[in-house]
Amino acid sequence: MMDVHSLRRRLPALWMAALLALACCGTAFAAAKAHHPPKPKSKLAGKWTGSYSGAVSGHFTIHWKQAGSLLHGHITLSNPQGKYGIAGSVKKGKIKFGAVSVGAKYKGTFKGTSMSGTWTSPQGGGSWSATKS
Repeated sequence: MMDVHSLRRRLPALWMAALLALACCGTAFAAAKAHHPPKPKSKLAGKWTGSYSGAVSGHFTIHWKQAGSLLHGHITLSNPQGKYGIAGSVKKGKIKFGAVSVGAKYKGTFKGTSMSGTWTSPQGGGSWSATKS
């Protein structure tokens, strides 16, 4: 059996051993957590550039943010010139979105870094295409 004096001498050493064990476990846990691959970035989020033709023609830049199947951001058009808010959705390779303030609606398909489709507005309609920048 251990006497009180012997226990008091060993107590600091036991505490140090316990602290080292915790530190090692914490480091191993942090290292294991760091090796998990990052979540994939959303497919449509980011900058897209393209053109449109038909009743009105020009070029555009879209800046998308994506949360699941929902899209929002802004589109900068050359005609009618300006920057407009847009919102839309994507499902199984199909995309639809609109720039409400100019009455434009877009629909189409996307694959990889390209998308294309048709558009309608009070001025008429036409086609569009874009690539991810």
